[in-house]
Amino acid sequence: MPLHRLTGITIGVPNVIETAAYYADFGLTRTGAAAGGQAVTFATADGGDQLTLAAAPRRRLLDIGVGVDDPDDLDRIAVSVGALGLPVTRTAASLHVTDPGTGVRATVEIASRLRQKPVPSPGHNGPGAIVRTTQRAPGVLRDRPVRPRKLGHVVVGSTDAESSHRFFTEGIGFKVSDRIPGVAAFMRCSTDHHNLMIQQAPVTMLHHTSWQVDDVDEIGRGAKTLLEKDPGRHVWGLGRHHIGSNFFWYFKDPAGNFSEYYSDMDCIVEDALWTAGDWTDSRALFSWGPPPPPSFIEPEDLAGLMTSAHGMASAHGSAGPSRQEG
Repeated sequence: MPLHRLTGITIGVPNVIETAAYYADFGLTRTGAAAGGQAVTFATADGGDQLTLAAAPRRRLLDIGVGVDDPDDLDRIAVSVGALGLPVTRTAASLHVTDPGTGVRATVEIASRLRQKPVPSPGHNGPGAIVRTTQRAPGVLRDRPVRPRKLGHVVVGSTDAESSHRFFTEGIGFKVSDRIPGVAAFMRCSTDHHNLMIQQAPVTMLHHTSWQVDDVDEIGRGAKTLLEKDPGRHVWGLGRHHIGSNFFWYFKDPAGNFSEYYSDMDCIVEDALWTAGDWTDSRALFSWGPPPPPSFIEPEDLAGLMTSAHGMASAHGSAGPSRQEG
């Protein structure tokens, strides 16, 4: 596929400095900051600069970056989004276009493909398969800080999920991996099972971002570090999703966004060998683990986000929630 990875995201938050401290604890590496604390940039171990926090009146996803190989890819995408009747800003190495349903600007840019160094086998022992003898498991010996390897996926609420689905599939070129009918679609721009999930919501909003770590031990170690500093950061986990198969643990940043450590995601290397499924039972949320708290399904600040979006839309002369506020 011409798309090959998420290059990065920009999240708008009302409390940049406080939120930046959280993502430093999360394991991202701070690489830059604007004067006055109006923006802070963070890098992952393998993906480079992949998170920017920018000052905004309310929490929202401002921009999502998608990597392509060359100008021909940009040309094709420009034609596709143009066919949807959307204005496109084009440069030699990128294009920018906004999804009306989420209010998120998609930045499609020429970028190098991500090359990740394989993780050594953890040497798990199992019934009849003893592969590690006379030594402790590597996972219990690690003492280095947990460092997310890359940005894996983003989940965004849309006031017009059908329109957003067309935007990202027919316009940008994402492919659908699985669906929760009438609720959400899991889409990919790489070989990962999903890099983007669009879900129907009463207000445009960021639900969560997800960051790859080496294995389930790193998820647990990262959680331990975060929760020792503030137990109130816990949201949901440890568990394993059915859709995507990944292990997960979710936390909440000071702005109210959820962030996830994940490992062991399904990979789709041959499109013809994967059939998108429709999921309507409990597996739509998880395979095992504790049940999700109500606040994961309906964030505690949802009413405030709706009020804020309505107020901002009214200030711009609109009678309803603005689709340009995500």
